[in-house]
Amino acid sequence: MRDKKEINIHIGNEIRIARERAGLTQQQFGEMVSLGTKNVSDIERGVAGITISTLKRICEKLSISSDLIVFGDQGKNDVEYLADRLARLPADQFEAVEAFLNRTFELFARLDK
Repeated sequence: MRDKKEINIHIGNEIRIARERAGLTQQQFGEMVSLGTKNVSDIERGVAGITISTLKRICEKLSISSDLIVFGDQGKNDVEYLADRLARLPADQFEAVEAFLNRTFELFARLDK
């Protein structure tokens, strides 16, 4: 068995948290970032490290900052976390999310009447 480095354990745990917050299984996440399920498991458990290019790909696909993976959430609440993710979306994806949320809020407003 390979020795676990403290930094790999930390980064792996942060990747797991980000994956779970995105509502993805290890298999879905692996497909999204071009990693096998075993690789994802090894990374999340701190058994394997990641390259900068893999970190970049993860951050791009999850629309998160690499700071979140390297330093943790630093006490951000759910709204701040989502705001950071939204700020990183390409304009067309942001517009799609905004339209979805506006329709959702309209529906909620109608239900409250």
